[in-house]
Amino acid sequence: MDLDHGKCWSTSKKNSWKTTLLLAYQSLGVVYGDLSISPLYVYKSSFAEDIHHSETNEEILGVLSFVFWTLTLVPLFKYVFIVLRADDNGEGGTFALYSLICRHAKVGLLPNRQVADEALSTYKLEHSPQMKNSSRVKLLLEKNKSLHTALLILVLLGTCMVIGDGLLTPAISVFSAVSGLELSMSKDQHQYAVIPITCFILVCLFALQHYGTHRIGFCFAPVVLTWLLCISALGLYNIIHWNPHIYKALSPYYMFKFLKKTRKRGWMSLGGILLCITGSEAMFADLGHFSYTAIQIAFTFMVYPALILAYMGQAAYLSKHHHTIHQIGFYVSVPECVRWPVLVIAILASVVGSQAIISGTFSIINQSQSLGCFPRVKVVHTSDKIHGQIYIPELNWTLMILCIAVTIGFRDVKRMGNASGLAVMAVMLVTTCLTSLVIILCWHKPPIIALCFLLFFGSIELLYFSASLIKFLEGAWLPILLALFLVSIMFVWHYATIKKYEYDLHNKVSLEWLLALGPSLGIARVPGIGLVFTDLTSGIPANFSRFVTNLPAFHRILVFVCVKSVPVPFVPPAERYLVGRVGPPSHRSYRCIVRYGYRDVHQDVDSFESELLDKLADFIRYDWYKAQGIIEKCIEDDGSRSVASSNEHKLAVIGTVAFFDAPAFDIDENMQPASVSIGFPTVDSVTDVTEMEQVGVVERRVRFAVEYESEADSRPEMDIQLREELEDLYGALQAGTAFILGHSHVRAKQGSSLLKRLAINIGYNFLRRNCRGPDVALKVPPASLLEVGMVYVV
Repeated sequence: MDLDHGKCWSTSKKNSWKTTLLLAYQSLGVVYGDLSISPLYVYKSSFAEDIHHSETNEEILGVLSFVFWTLTLVPLFKYVFIVLRADDNGEGGTFALYSLICRHAKVGLLPNRQVADEALSTYKLEHSPQMKNSSRVKLLLEKNKSLHTALLILVLLGTCMVIGDGLLTPAISVFSAVSGLELSMSKDQHQYAVIPITCFILVCLFALQHYGTHRIGFCFAPVVLTWLLCISALGLYNIIHWNPHIYKALSPYYMFKFLKKTRKRGWMSLGGILLCITGSEAMFADLGHFSYTAIQIAFTFMVYPALILAYMGQAAYLSKHHHTIHQIGFYVSVPECVRWPVLVIAILASVVGSQAIISGTFSIINQSQSLGCFPRVKVVHTSDKIHGQIYIPELNWTLMILCIAVTIGFRDVKRMGNASGLAVMAVMLVTTCLTSLVIILCWHKPPIIALCFLLFFGSIELLYFSASLIKFLEGAWLPILLALFLVSIMFVWHYATIKKYEYDLHNKVSLEWLLALGPSLGIARVPGIGLVFTDLTSGIPANFSRFVTNLPAFHRILVFVCVKSVPVPFVPPAERYLVGRVGPPSHRSYRCIVRYGYRDVHQDVDSFESELLDKLADFIRYDWYKAQGIIEKCIEDDGSRSVASSNEHKLAVIGTVAFFDAPAFDIDENMQPASVSIGFPTVDSVTDVTEMEQVGVVERRVRFAVEYESEADSRPEMDIQLREELEDLYGALQAGTAFILGHSHVRAKQGSSLLKRLAINIGYNFLRRNCRGPDVALKVPPASLLEVGMVYVV
């Protein structure tokens, strides 16, 4: 979606529908590739060993009935009509659901929480009257700290299964498409040709990723559209030519008949049938790339009918061919005269199908990294216009190597299907659980509705999940092993990040200590600007005190910079910078909090240093205007608690519009707490800063007014002081800027358990040494970097 999506949909209805249809077309190449190629391997996986096609056709009719109702209930009803509505400002995926839940209930484990974050325009909360039972669920979740950890682990598990699916889907889809060569080759030729061709195609696929989803979408959408039309035409031909009465199998009666005859073998074959819905999660994970309406239109009117016709056509053919010389598969139902063109289109479609889950994997890794749950990796935003389209080089090449390893190691559609099916169902179960919480906490529906949603869709997915889990030794072990490995990495990283923050919080020094530093203590102020990076939103960090202790000098302009993540998809640039003073104006010390959402481009300006100093200059002007009475905050009308008097706890949101002279207008508005001020375009509000715990916000009524009668004696003096402060700032900029970062080493406390020592001393420190450092993530010039060694004992 475009960052200016609000403007996009405010245009004429004609243009709006044109844009929506264009996005729907593009979504075919990115979102539905995986789902559309499932006819290549569903029947082959279902009839691999567990059940056999008999003369009575009960097996093939039962499988068709299962496929039809699974496609109808899960992708259509669950995702298109329910789950896609649980978007977070247009973003989808596991972390989007988690973000929604964290905003409506205090269950998140992110540090740096501030009341001011709730003033963000993207921090949407539905203020519908909460039901009594809903409040009970919320209180239960908030009071039980172990549930917070359990919820995070559930989210991490879903994330890891998406990564596992991103590894397995390209392998099984491309391998299945290339396997069509078996009808035109001898067994020996086929055995030695399929693996190299599959690996070559996979290498080409991953090599294309750096061009970006936007370009790939327009390139691949025609391929998927051609493929959908192709399988629809083949399905109609087979239905009309072989068995026009195959539509009867759509009755649920055939499912019960199938299970009654096959019993345990039929239950185990569900592990192959569930592959018909692989790629459904991509609709939600890639929601941020397109729009709800575009995805809904594409699936309902194009993808769903085409898939139903394709499965019915294969079943119609197989119902009249019980003793084929080849294994049951997609290509046996394709007439010989068009088999080669269909093979070429299938191979191209399988490449596109892999794209859907790869894009979703990139998205969810970026979200988890932004929320402090994954080591720092390089994220490249491939489109300036389309929000959320990214490429992660390290992950891309790692997935490529693992895909090739799986292809060479398994060499079998059945084993790949068992592994892929378990990963798919695990992700869907996590989505179902999180959506049920969203229904209660965010949509304020009665818990009985959420329970019905959970039981209905959860029971379907558990049935399929159990069928996959029983095949643990036949390939299903791979996603479980991968998930355990990745969950361990992500949880260790998140745990150590929280512990480091708590250590900083408990060891910060007071404002009085900073103000006492001076020549009497042998401390000198040197020319230039010192940007001290910290995770704290208030207080003086321990790394700065360590810096002054070892080097008794600091810069004339001192700025404590906190780059933090907020549980929203993106923060508008006008609301990104929260700026305030640290101490009196004469001390020339400031605090700047830079807020990013989990989908935002970090350091999305040419020079972060220049952007930050521009905001600082705007704040200085604002602060002096306020001191002169041009902007006056009057007494709160309803007697609510006033903000803290210390400058350390007063921050203002500085936007993107440049400051002008004194405003010439009058404002008297009823405002939500910390909401955007009207008339002074670059200032949000003044609000408290809190650490770790959110403070209950009291609604205030604030009045801003223009003072027409100025004090002639005091204003010239203040103008001089304003000019002096701005001259000091720009003079310091000319002298140079130093970036002061902590170079941390984390160590577990003495007496800690063996598991904690292994996780912190070995696991976290290994990850920290081998991932991108904060200086790289912040694009700090090496010549301007000052690192302060810090040992964290947690």
